[in-house]
Order: sequence, then C-alpha cells, then structure tokens
Amino acid sequence: MALMDFIKKQFIDIIQWTETGDGTLAWRFPMADMEIQNGGSLTVRESQMAVFVNEGKVADVFGPGTYKLTTQTMPVLTYLKNWDKLFESPFKSDVYFFSTRQQIDQKWGTPQPITVRDADFGAVRLRAFGNFAFRIADPKLFHTEISGTRDTYTVQDLDGQLRGLVLQNISNAIAASGIPFLDLAANQLKFAEALSTQLAPEFGKIGLKLEGMTVQNVSLPEELQKILDQKIGMGMVGNDMGKFMQYQTAQAIPKFAEGGGGGGSGIAGDAMGLGAGVALGQVLAQNLAAGLQGNTAGAAAATAAAAQEAGVKPEDVMATLEKLGELKAKGILTQDEFDAKKAELLKKLV
Repeated sequence: MALMDFIKKQFIDIIQWTETGDGTLAWRFPMADMEIQNGGSLTVRESQMAVFVNEGKVADVFGPGTYKLTTQTMPVLTYLKNWDKLFESPFKSDVYFFSTRQQIDQKWGTPQPITVRDADFGAVRLRAFGNFAFRIADPKLFHTEISGTRDTYTVQDLDGQLRGLVLQNISNAIAASGIPFLDLAANQLKFAEALSTQLAPEFGKIGLKLEGMTVQNVSLPEELQKILDQKIGMGMVGNDMGKFMQYQTAQAIPKFAEGGGGGGSGIAGDAMGLGAGVALGQVLAQNLAAGLQGNTAGAAAATAAAAQEAGVKPEDVMATLEKLGELKAKGILTQDEFDAKKAELLKKLV
C-alpha cells in the first residue's frame, strides 16, 4: 500500500494556480521530478493563461477553461514529443501560469527635470508624474522576452523597466502629437493621450497591453508657467480685445495698489494707491458693463476716460504696447488683434 501511494505521488492529476494577490505576473507550476498524468486536468481561471514549455520551447498556450490533457487538447506538444504510444504514458513539461488581469495604479514620474523639444520654445525642461495600468496580452512573448524560466515574476520586477519606457518616450510623444507644448501642458488629458499613443507599441514588444495612462501634474520653469497662466487667462476671456483689456486691468489692480499708485510715501502714498485702485476698479466695472452689452468701442472709450482720471501717463501707454508686442511674439495675440490695440493706444498720445 505504501509503495502504491509513493507511485501515485509521482504523477500530477490536477494543474492549477490560485493567485495570492501579491502582484505576481508569472508563476511556474512546481514539477520537481513528477510527471503529468495522461488525461490529467488543467484548470485556467478567468484572468489567467497557461503555457506549456517542452525542452525550452513553448509548446501550447491555454486560455481560461478546464482541459483534459490528451492528444486532442495538446496537439503541438504531442507533435514535438512524437509519442509512438499516442500520448498514453505520463509526460513531463514545464507549466507556467500568467496573470492577465489589469495591473492598476502603476506610478511614473521624472526624478529630475527632463528636456523636451518644442517648435515655439525650443528646449523646455519639465517635471511630470502620473500613473498607468497594463496587462499581459501575449504570454508566449512575455515568457520569451521577459520572465523566462524564473519560478515567479512580479510587477515589482518589471517596475523599473516600464518607468524607463515612459520617461524615454515623453519627448517623442510631444513631437509625434504635433500639438504645441503649451496646449499639452494646459490639457493633461491630451498629454496622456499623446503619451499612450507613443507607448502602446513599446509595451506590445514585450507582450503587454497599455490599458490606461494619466498625467496628474506637469511642472514647468517659472517663466514658462507665467506664459501658460496668461494663455489660460486669455482662453477664459476669448479673443475679444475689450475683454482682454478687462482681464489685463483686473491683473493690474493688486500690483498698482501694492505700489502706492506709482509715487508718494506714507499716508499720502497709501491714499494715492487707494485712489488709483478705486479708479482702476471703475475702469473694470465700466468695461464689464460695456462688454456685456456687446459694445467693445464703448468699453475702449470708457477705458480711456477713466485712465485719464487715474493719471495714466504716455510712458504707461508705451509700456502696454511693449507688453502687447511680447504677447504677439509668443503667439498669444494675432497680428490683427495687436494692430487694432496698437492703433487704439497710440490715439492717446496725440
């Protein structure tokens, strides 16, 4: 009886894998010196695939289901073995299970600022981070390219390689998208889509499928962030020049008040700053009312009148023109918008 028990232990009747939830991607069924019984049972659960490897070569791949291991269910392995007994004897083969469920919330980020090329700004240094999800789509390719003959292969083992792929392809993603960098930086969804398009083929080369990609934050150099903030502000007010002046006036009020109205000190300076702030507030209110009525010309007239009350100087007009010129050079204002505002401002110098 003991001898029969010993003999039975040499043959495997059931092959299966119950995942432990520890991030295992590939797991080799423990064979030791045992052989698989002809007619034995293979159970592959949902979100799993099984690969039979014979003498170092991938023989058969099984998706979810329960299989009775015979010549009908293992045609490739049967052909490789060339059994003259029609597979009636036990056989030995390495069996690997692969988890095909999504591996979610995989982090990526730039430890140091990376340099990307942009048509508008040339070289740009940025930091970014986010997460992504992937799954094994081709277990045969993943086995031959990545996991190999290891007993287990985990998400952690693959983490460094995938992070490197993301960082390596950020510049290529921006270039291939054809979208100006500032538009990508202002719209993280577009950035993520461009990155996903670039990365999907790279993941596919090692048997993986990229299921999702997010960009949670993009940190730019301070000077570029100011341009982005201004572009976002312009997007909020649209291309209407009257609204643009309202936006610029609203931005100037805090700075004007902080500076004491451009002159004076002590109580007198505070009073001048307060007066200037009130005057500029009136400018904003009048412009807003005119803008709501769709009267841009009336808004410009109200701006000029209130500006005179606030003591706007010719050099202030010239400074505004210089700022508008910078916005045009950076592509935020069109030539027509610049020319229209330039003509309006120069009238004040007559």
